[in-house]
Amino acid sequence: MKRLKIIALIALLVMTSLSAAAQKSMVMNLWQGEAPNNNGDPNDTAKVYVYLPKEKIATGRAIVICPGGAYGVLAIGHEGKDWAGFFNGQGIAVVVLKYRMPHGNPEVPVKDAEEAIKLVRRNAAAWHINRNDVGIMGSSAGGHLASLIATKSTGDAAPNFQILFYPVITMDPEFTHKGSLHNLLGEKPHKKQIREYSSDMQVTRVTPRAFITLSDDDDVVLPANGTNYYVECYRHDVPASLHIYPTGGHGWGNLESFTYHFEMMLELKAWLKSF
Repeated sequence: MKRLKIIALIALLVMTSLSAAAQKSMVMNLWQGEAPNNNGDPNDTAKVYVYLPKEKIATGRAIVICPGGAYGVLAIGHEGKDWAGFFNGQGIAVVVLKYRMPHGNPEVPVKDAEEAIKLVRRNAAAWHINRNDVGIMGSSAGGHLASLIATKSTGDAAPNFQILFYPVITMDPEFTHKGSLHNLLGEKPHKKQIREYSSDMQVTRVTPRAFITLSDDDDVVLPANGTNYYVECYRHDVPASLHIYPTGGHGWGNLESFTYHFEMMLELKAWLKSF
């Protein structure tokens, strides 16, 4: 195990050093003009942070990343921007989404995430991206948003694959993260809303392939969220890979302090190469 970690560290350092020198980045407002689905906060502006790999290693793949934060704040560092080096090193373009907070209106972050995917496809030629290889990734509440887009969005807003880190999946009060539930749907959501925004209930045979990872000892977002989503993917013949680590709790993202950081990186890299 120690030897494996050393090898993983060396591999990761090589990938990071290559991408750090190659990274081209830009920041853009997501909406040109007034954003739809007003959340009541004029200072809450949706933005995207775009990180493009060097053209000679670009694979054409792109990932839109939705950081977590219980739909109240955004952990845009270790669950967002800090991933750029890892993905760029594999020739994958990264678009980190600073989505607006819902304040009880779930369509606010949903429309932002859908527009981010559309933005990637509109710029596919300029950014050397394959329109049919655009994925979405999210952590915690961002994982819930990513899974909503993966299960419900259509047309140019539909992703080709999904990556979920310790995701909130269900809105069922018995299993969900209460803060995420109330920030997204309000204090007294209707049963119809709870079902509509429970991603495990929205999985179909056309849901894109999934990589799901979490910790067994997560006491913030119950592991049942991610595992039940995997089961629904399995039931609907959706290719899915589930990775559960013994410890780590919640919110580790790209932090090297996570005990299984290097194993997780290697497993994610292998999964990305599998299709």
